[in-house]
Amino acid sequence: MSVCPHAASVLSADDRQWTRAAITLLEADGRRSADTHLVKPDFPGLRGIDIYFKDESTHPTGSLKHRLARSLFLYGICNGHICRNTTLVEASSGSTAVSEAYFARLLGLRFIAVMTRSTSAQKIQAIERFGGRCHLVDHAHEVYGVAQALADETGGYYLDQFTHAERATDWRGNNNIAESIFRQMEGEPHPVPDWVVMSAGTGGTSATLGRYIRYRNLASQLCVVDVEGSAFLDAWQTGDRAITARGSRIEGIGRPRVEPSFIPTVIDHMFRIDDAASIAAAHALSDRLFRRVGGSTGTNFMGVLCLAAQMRAQGGDGSLVTLICDSGDRYAATYYDPGWLKAQGLDITPWRTRIEQFLDTGGGLCP
Repeated sequence: MSVCPHAASVLSADDRQWTRAAITLLEADGRRSADTHLVKPDFPGLRGIDIYFKDESTHPTGSLKHRLARSLFLYGICNGHICRNTTLVEASSGSTAVSEAYFARLLGLRFIAVMTRSTSAQKIQAIERFGGRCHLVDHAHEVYGVAQALADETGGYYLDQFTHAERATDWRGNNNIAESIFRQMEGEPHPVPDWVVMSAGTGGTSATLGRYIRYRNLASQLCVVDVEGSAFLDAWQTGDRAITARGSRIEGIGRPRVEPSFIPTVIDHMFRIDDAASIAAAHALSDRLFRRVGGSTGTNFMGVLCLAAQMRAQGGDGSLVTLICDSGDRYAATYYDPGWLKAQGLDITPWRTRIEQFLDTGGGLCP
């Protein structure tokens, strides 16, 4: 890992001035965008079970990854790895790189994103609009090595979200996403949710949520929902972190390897969601919110519905919280394109029918 030229010695006055100015800019962004809405749609078939969505799509860069990117920049700067003129490199499936490109431009730094060619065109365009450069590879497992090689070649710094996500965020508080959720839930009919539901990309958000729940001694449980082609669920079930998989079609979540930031020991329950169900759930939720949500949000929502069905079957009431990770506008050419769905062999109609029936009547979710 490269470091700033002055990291081994006393920083020059110019370097120290740049560092202080950079942190000031990042803190200002945090004050403007740290909190997001907690949305509570009405689902007629689920009376007594309240479902909330922490809407992370309203951040300046349009996704949950805005929080992570800011934390990664602060982590790199405060550890002496990011200085003026540092070239920044990241391995990403898109949304993190969009947010990092924004912060790189804010600080006047060069940014290179390494991602697969299958990344949505909208994400690539957003990175380039923020002044970043996209380096495309054929397979998801290639992004790590290529990103490190580019950082080495340029004398830059590999941000490495997959390793640093769980350590760059202050999971005890400091207005992290977990603290924000539980603060916003105060005063609700069921202020301590039965379940907090999250999918895993880096694993950093689930690590923050799980740790915070334990740190605050809360009764909530954390459920992480995984997707087809991801290694996370098998690793959680077996304890084997060396497990690999083919990779996910749901951008931003599911990984071909078990990422260092994935902390299975803070997760209470995991299960897998079919890709067709994830996308059908995204479509159903989009119609009810009157705006599109992304595929990872569909995975989260489908996980919530499965848990809600269990709660109904047991005659219980309570609340569940999950996240809107990003806008579905980034996926107009994929998850919302009938041609793309057909080419992928995905028929979302049966799942869409079940989901709509469950939301309206409380029945019909299971075949």
